[in-house]
Amino acid sequence: MDVSQYLEIFLDETTEHLQNLNTQILTLEQEPENMDTINEIFRAAHSLKGMAGTMGYKRMQTLTHDMENVFSEVRNGNIKVKASMIDVLFQCLDALEEYTANIRESGDEGTNDNEVIINLLNDQLKGKEEASKEAAKAQTAEKEAPASDNGSGDRRKWLQIKLGSTETMVINEALKQGLKVYGATVYVQETCLLKAARAFLVFKAIEEVGEVIVSSPSAQDIEDERFGFDFSVIVISEHPVEKLKAAIENVSEIAEAVTEPIDLSQMKTEGEAKTAPKEEKKETTQVVATPAPAAQAPAPSDKNKTGVKPAGAKPVVNRTVRVDIEKLDVLMNLVSELIIAKNSLVVASEARLQGDPGSQSNVNEQIEYLESVTTNLHESVMKVRMVPIESVVNKFPRMIRDLSKKLDKKMELYMSGEETELDRTVVDEIGDPLMHLLRNAADHGLESAEVRAERGKPEVGSIWLEAYQDGNNVVIEVRDDGNGIDAEKIKNKAIARGTITEEQAANMSEKEIIDLLFLPSFSTADKVTDVSGRGVGLDVVKSKIEALSGEVEVKTVLGVGSTWIIRLPLTLAIIQALMVEVGGEKYAISLGSVQTIEDVSPDEIKLVQNKEVIHLRGSVIPIVRLHKELDIESTKSPEDNLIVLIAKKGDRMAGIVVDELLGQQEIVIKSMGKYIDNKCKLISGATILGDGEVALILDANVLI
Repeated sequence: MDVSQYLEIFLDETTEHLQNLNTQILTLEQEPENMDTINEIFRAAHSLKGMAGTMGYKRMQTLTHDMENVFSEVRNGNIKVKASMIDVLFQCLDALEEYTANIRESGDEGTNDNEVIINLLNDQLKGKEEASKEAAKAQTAEKEAPASDNGSGDRRKWLQIKLGSTETMVINEALKQGLKVYGATVYVQETCLLKAARAFLVFKAIEEVGEVIVSSPSAQDIEDERFGFDFSVIVISEHPVEKLKAAIENVSEIAEAVTEPIDLSQMKTEGEAKTAPKEEKKETTQVVATPAPAAQAPAPSDKNKTGVKPAGAKPVVNRTVRVDIEKLDVLMNLVSELIIAKNSLVVASEARLQGDPGSQSNVNEQIEYLESVTTNLHESVMKVRMVPIESVVNKFPRMIRDLSKKLDKKMELYMSGEETELDRTVVDEIGDPLMHLLRNAADHGLESAEVRAERGKPEVGSIWLEAYQDGNNVVIEVRDDGNGIDAEKIKNKAIARGTITEEQAANMSEKEIIDLLFLPSFSTADKVTDVSGRGVGLDVVKSKIEALSGEVEVKTVLGVGSTWIIRLPLTLAIIQALMVEVGGEKYAISLGSVQTIEDVSPDEIKLVQNKEVIHLRGSVIPIVRLHKELDIESTKSPEDNLIVLIAKKGDRMAGIVVDELLGQQEIVIKSMGKYIDNKCKLISGATILGDGEVALILDANVLI
């Protein structure tokens, strides 16, 4: 069984279970007696255990098994939910997330056994009532009791395996080479829910000490769970029989392993047929490893002897999106229409070649139809790529809880708009910026309890995370009712660091001073803590959001609170663009950034502080001459009227001067690669035009 093919599904489902556990444990902290929550946590832990076991991740399986044990006792009323238990459970989640991250990176869970956390979990079980101790003793006694032999009279069921001539030859050759051959019958506990998973782990454990030659039932039947509560194998090994027995019984939910060196005289072969007991169910056998030639018996160290392949290779993890079947139906219909449009266009094109007088109008009609279909197809594909931001924001309540304890501040997080959808590529990237803003609000924004009391504010500070759609953008706001931003403190810190001079500071607006917070390594914290103070928060926010063609701004009132506003495009793949020409070269500018297009005469250009501006409908707007920014020669003469694109970023505007307008076009964004992206912020990508020419896409936000 090659489990590597299930790795992506495993990672997706594990992430979902961990997020669910995070949410449920937070609920449990507030409602310790909520049985629905307790049952949900038990089910999630049980599912994680089964999945990890099936994939062969033993450390992850052991940890989730112990979590399951704790919640089994909570469900039975033997122990109560306490604050210490909640803290331990969150440590468990952190450890499971570490395992998941390791698996995503390398396909392996790592070597951390997390013994400290497991011991803490077991400490929670020490508070059980005497009745539960008796139950544990009874369970131990049951494990030590002889397992059922299904009426055969002999619990060494490997004796019933019929050996073919090739298996007999391999066993004889192994014995000649001094290797040992063992029969083993493995009894699974009757309470086990995932027998196939247990059997898989037994096969993996045997692989570490030897090689399985034959199994009964067959490997396929075991994989499909077509067996009772026992199965048998014949193993070649260089180790003593005790090591094989210990390896098998080390797997959880295995009651016992009956192991013994093989005596070929007792075994069935193809040349003889022993009468099996009437009650014995006839089972098929399968050679699981390919027998080697007589002169060369297989060595026990060979891998994949049992045909079971562990998930060890580094996975190629694709970012996945779960899609509503109705969206796929719409896509399928549109693809069908696309094929019809193509066929119609071919027919109209052939008619035109044959000189049909009405063919030209027919071709034009088909092109219009094709445009309509492709536009609808684009919208449908975009909807398929859209996912709720819920997957990102659901982890933040846990983070705020931890920060509340670490900073010794009472705080509450209120979230809304989690169902707001964004392009999957954007959702993957906004987690870090939002995390930094929330940490910033908790540490810098909210005051201490004493200060809040002096100001007449509620003891518990509030942080809001709100998301909503605004036209072709999604807006995410992070607000707090804390201290607000002290512009004077920022200015003094910037002067002290040499970031700005006192003369520059005197001419800066409050907004320009606050924008200094986005500079790398700039922090107003008086001391560095593990929460903040290193100045690596807001510059990450700004660079990440701008890399997503978005923008971030801040509004603040000292003593009242701050609001951080992030605006992001709905999708990054396909955009409506305004095609322009500068110096004979074609460029694309996102239509979402352009407010209006103005025809401006040269004498309307004024100078303010040696910078060109225009006065337009009551606003003074700075001018950016694109040919200067791109360092190319303009094709327009100084006397000609200027074509000015009025672009807006937040509440700031700029007039971008171009040579010619080429019109609106739907373009597909292609990345320029990391090297160019890092060197030139003005160019956000490229697109291929209908004639095969490449046009660069300019970021109006950078120009502003």
